[in-house]
Amino acid sequence: MSKRMTLKLIAACALASAVAAPAFAQTKLKWAHVYETSEPYHKWSVWAGEEFKKRTNGKYEIQVFPASSLGKESEINQGLQLGTVDIILTGASFAATSFPRLAVSYYPFTFRDADHVMKYAKSDVFKELTEGYKKATGNTVTALTYYGARHATSNKLFTNCDQMKGLKMRVPDAPAYTALPRACGANPTPIAFAEVYLALQNGTVDAQENPLPTIEAKKFYEVQKNIILTGHIADSLLTVVSPALLGKLTPAEQKILFDVTQEAAEKATADIRKREGELVDEFKKKGINVVTVDRNDFQQRVLKAISFESMKLDKKDWDRVVGLK
Repeated sequence: MSKRMTLKLIAACALASAVAAPAFAQTKLKWAHVYETSEPYHKWSVWAGEEFKKRTNGKYEIQVFPASSLGKESEINQGLQLGTVDIILTGASFAATSFPRLAVSYYPFTFRDADHVMKYAKSDVFKELTEGYKKATGNTVTALTYYGARHATSNKLFTNCDQMKGLKMRVPDAPAYTALPRACGANPTPIAFAEVYLALQNGTVDAQENPLPTIEAKKFYEVQKNIILTGHIADSLLTVVSPALLGKLTPAEQKILFDVTQEAAEKATADIRKREGELVDEFKKKGINVVTVDRNDFQQRVLKAISFESMKLDKKDWDRVVGLK
């Protein structure tokens, strides 16, 4: 082979390697959640994925799987351990299956408002609980996103606890959500999030509870006559990363992932808070009956009927959360 041909061959091989290198080096990651593509959680998860790719110079590509496409919420939590997902958005009540104390924020009427939730996200008690969860599971919580105050929708109007007696209310399949309906004599009925609209439509359940932006996104208002502003749980979502993923990342890449997920959480929180403030009037304009209630009446019933121990919670944690200023 001539020297000229040899040099051409070397150059061609080098060019082929250069072209193939980025594709070969790129790692594809899966981010799963149960929310609709129209919701801020999805929009900003996609943004975070794009930012992570950009800030790691294309080394990682994150594909976001919305609307329970990789499983129900309990299943995507399990997926972190099984290696079927790398990152999830989930309620702490589901993550708390492995570390029950983490669900303390789901005891009804724990938070005063959204500001209180965000103070909790930056508090020592939150850090302590997420560290306990990490020791129990290996999973790392990187961010908290405000999800909204949970309110009830129902075809049977109720304005106090007693009027809920016998009502079949859909709740997520986690113990924390059953406290209010149990305290009021209703029948909490766990149904997967993706199946709730149909369950309301065909009368499998009479009622459900979710924040106003979720009631809008899932169109529950189409099959429910009343929105009752109980505000019983100020809910939030955790961004959780699997130990397998963190083990792949360099310290610098870990910091980038923490940064982009926290930035996404802040942006989604701002969107939700804004939308939450607009929706009461918008629902009223649609002809939905929006009703305010005495939240203190509901709270006292829960405190009397549902002990912290029965929910595997530590009242000392709750006192610390309630006391945040």
